[in-house]
Amino acid sequence: MIIIPARLNSSRFANKIMVDILGLPMVIRTARQVSNLDKVVIATDSQEVVDLAKEYGFDAVMTSSSHQSGTDRINEAVNILNLSDDEIIVNVQADEPFIEPDVVESVINRVKKIKENDEDIMITSCFKEISSELADDANHVKVILDEHSNAIYFSRAKIPYHRDHYETSNYNGHLGIYGFTKKSLNNFCKLTPSKLENIEKLEQLRAIDNGFKIAMVKVNSKSFGIDTQEDLNNAIKIFGK
Repeated sequence: MIIIPARLNSSRFANKIMVDILGLPMVIRTARQVSNLDKVVIATDSQEVVDLAKEYGFDAVMTSSSHQSGTDRINEAVNILNLSDDEIIVNVQADEPFIEPDVVESVINRVKKIKENDEDIMITSCFKEISSELADDANHVKVILDEHSNAIYFSRAKIPYHRDHYETSNYNGHLGIYGFTKKSLNNFCKLTPSKLENIEKLEQLRAIDNGFKIAMVKVNSKSFGIDTQEDLNNAIKIFGK
């Protein structure tokens, strides 16, 4: 199941998930992008979003307004829906209206393999190569991998540091798509927010801080999250043709 956490209020871009994206509200366009892959449910704290979802034929679950993260919101939703422990859950952010379906499918397929092989993995996510210039931007989260394509660390800083200053080097840019089983999602949300998570403001560090593994899948993607009006303007220029 694909669950889209859809908090109505946003500190940087008011009501961004409702903004028009080429004729559709952002959250609905995101839902439609991935609706052929699996059942899509929108988890929200707003009756307005629940009503909107129903208008466009999507199921929605009302969740608490006190959640600090989208992961906590989808965790409440999966428990309300009473899903089985081995159900695959994919968190797709509501502000990714142009996410490519094959990116999400890659995460789903990796979680399936983890289940089949009984691998000791808590979370699955994905990354793409980004330029040195993009890596300078703190809004583009970087990830370092081990030799098994598991995440060692995520940071807003430009990592790894290239001592010889090869500015042509590529970096691994993290995409905020997360795959779990219901059981691993529940277990993640039972963990106490960690020191590194609070410093970087990156919740996935909670898993690494507690000794759990995050499997990473390399993908090709032109999509990016829309956090500001400038992001929206750039997205329309790129994808609105």
